Amino acid sequence: MEGSCGLITLQKKPVALKSISVTLSIHEFVACVSATLNYENEEKVPLEASFVFPMDEDSAVYSFEALVDGKKIVAELQDKMEAQQKYEDAISQGQEAYLLEEDSDSRDVFCCNVGNLQPGSKVELTLRYVQELPLDADGALRYVLPAILNPRYHLSGRLEDSCLDIKTPLVPLDELPYTLSMVATISSQHGIQRVHSNCPLSAVAFLADDKTSAQVSLAEGHKFDRDVELLIYYREVHSPRVSVEAGMLEKKPERNLPSPIKTVLHYISRCPDSLMGDPSVMVSFYPNIPEDEASVTCGEFVFLMDCSGSMQCPMNNQDGSQSRIEAAQETLILLLKSLPIGCYFNIYQFGSSYKEFFPESVKYTQQTMEEAVNRVKLMRADLGGTEILAPLQNIYRKPSIPGHPLQLFIFTDGEVSDTFSVIKEVQSNGNKHRCFSFGIGEGASTSLIKSIARVSGGTSEFITGKDRMQPKVLRSLKHSLQPAVEDISLSWNLPPGVSANLLSPEPTVIFRGQRLILYARLTGKMPAAEATGEVGLKYTLQGKRFEDKLTFSLKPKPDADLTIHRLAAKSFIQTKDLGLTQTPAMDKKDVLKISIESGVISSFTAFIAINKELKKPVQGPRVYREIPRPVLYKAFMSPRFLCGSGAPLLHTQSLGSTYSSLRGSVSMMGNPCSSNNSRTKSKSSHKVIGGTKLMQLIDLQKANGSWDLNEDLTKILGVSLEDLLAAHPAQHVDLSGWATVLAVVWLHTHGKDKKMEWELLERKAVAWIHTQAGSTVPMLVKAANTLLKSSVDPAVFAP
Repeated sequence: MEGSCGLITLQKKPVALKSISVTLSIHEFVACVSATLNYENEEKVPLEASFVFPMDEDSAVYSFEALVDGKKIVAELQDKMEAQQKYEDAISQGQEAYLLEEDSDSRDVFCCNVGNLQPGSKVELTLRYVQELPLDADGALRYVLPAILNPRYHLSGRLEDSCLDIKTPLVPLDELPYTLSMVATISSQHGIQRVHSNCPLSAVAFLADDKTSAQVSLAEGHKFDRDVELLIYYREVHSPRVSVEAGMLEKKPERNLPSPIKTVLHYISRCPDSLMGDPSVMVSFYPNIPEDEASVTCGEFVFLMDCSGSMQCPMNNQDGSQSRIEAAQETLILLLKSLPIGCYFNIYQFGSSYKEFFPESVKYTQQTMEEAVNRVKLMRADLGGTEILAPLQNIYRKPSIPGHPLQLFIFTDGEVSDTFSVIKEVQSNGNKHRCFSFGIGEGASTSLIKSIARVSGGTSEFITGKDRMQPKVLRSLKHSLQPAVEDISLSWNLPPGVSANLLSPEPTVIFRGQRLILYARLTGKMPAAEATGEVGLKYTLQGKRFEDKLTFSLKPKPDADLTIHRLAAKSFIQTKDLGLTQTPAMDKKDVLKISIESGVISSFTAFIAINKELKKPVQGPRVYREIPRPVLYKAFMSPRFLCGSGAPLLHTQSLGSTYSSLRGSVSMMGNPCSSNNSRTKSKSSHKVIGGTKLMQLIDLQKANGSWDLNEDLTKILGVSLEDLLAAHPAQHVDLSGWATVLAVVWLHTHGKDKKMEWELLERKAVAWIHTQAGSTVPMLVKAANTLLKSSVDPAVFAP
């Protein structure tokens, strides 16, 4: 640990980065983003400035350029090692140089280096990227501009070559020395209903009478205190479509093309068999999977829960926010109550070490469920760092349970450094399980969370801001309980001489209500006249064969930014790029080729720009400055956290690798983000058991779906035990049947806004009621409505 406390004063040194401005263009479900970093050297010596920042791992960064004294310098995408060497050579010779690279260990962290920024000089660095926007369950397209980059835990004894090794200064949110502005233009042929954000916005200005385009911006004075999220609601988002984009050779004369296009066009002139020279196609399916299929009741459900020190941090930066571990405990209890009878399950806790609840997955019974729930209530964020690989390997080593496919649920704040090692481990075992991953809190690694779900055929979710973890996790459990979709295949019907080469991985799983996006390269001689093609998606569900077909025009549309080509290249790179050390040699060759060819950055490439016309010789040695990042959590700034019991530090610098020591030193300091560890423990236990009446009611449910009629239930229902017994209309029905009807009526009356969270456990309850009460169910429901002064439709109890 560095220094006496592991944190160093910032000393208010000048910061070269003055502002960040973002221009966002969203068309349908694709975002085109231009982000400009404005630098100014106010010191009297040349500077080398380094800025480490997060990006969504789905971002295809394809352009980087500098504007110096009115002159534009366009960066070239090159082999990373060569680019790094050219950067070092340039600044050692007194030239200004600019380097943009993806982190070696994670696709969602970037580093921008500015070398030899002269005294008084100003420079604008602009990077551009394109990105698919994910679709939320409520139909919102979600764009996230990441602001928070949490320190990533380093495995003990492992040497790293990572952007995150830079001990980036961290400052309180209200002291961040640079500002952020963002303007977003949104367009959709289906019409825009509304735009929401977690940050203050200007009023939405519709640019057309039919509301097919709109513009919105961040309110002035925005503080860089959270990730910026935009939720865009169109009138229709579930329309399948096919878009064909012209290749680069069909563009206008070279003098009219943007500089990045010219660079790639030069590549194509030397390599005519190029991805960018042929038309590219984007296909978006919304498979029409029937909704009335019954859920499966088998499966091995393994829950892997992050119990590292950072899980004690709050879910968001608002006062009174629930801690991550508290939210995770409530969620695990909900999951345990919602599992189907007949399945198997186990729970792992992990940090610097790991613990498993049971030596092997156990059958789901009342006894095993009770034991697991009681242990969940005792869980703490006290296991040090975030080492997820070892418990994963332990899970994969265990023998499979015949007839019970493995469904793995991973909960983590994602602060790991060995991201690609984890992804590779999940991918190598992808044929025997599905992984559903959840990123908890802002700053969770999108590279880790999205990739482990993608390579195993699962889904990923992020819980940020005021999001509740429970509905997102229960939605994924519903996906895991869906009958398996089998024999998935993609077929093309194209004119003679034209073929489609898929650049995305073959689809292996489809979930009800989800979008499926695929990219392909069209090769061969395209028809001169107007022609159409057809693409079909076939799959089998419970013995029934289904097929979705889309007919589309083969006439490609030009796009100066080659958006679909870039997204196709990114999809290909994501499939094969596992970082510098984990990618096989043949895949590295393919990634490097596609990356250089498309201009989309990868683990093996970097953008380098050099101002060779710099006339001023460097005066004296340059000074190195790291651009500070915001600290999300107020608790990080607590004097008690900084020094245990010493005097407060007014400004903080690097957590860097020191953060891993802080997180591991639980015995000395208590949990990070907690000023009093013992007090937090008792508070956490109380919240999970009795935080809300809903959780109290769920806590009382038995594994088979029923409730017992007892004093604990009467307190929640607000009716005395004597009155409940007196109102029982069918004395020959067991009291548990009466109690279960009352509990379900209460859920529909008092928990409607959280139905997603108890829908599965209610399903169990209704099934159990019908086995116990049969034809008396309508009578029980009527009596329950009268007693609880409710008006629940008896149809909710239909078998």
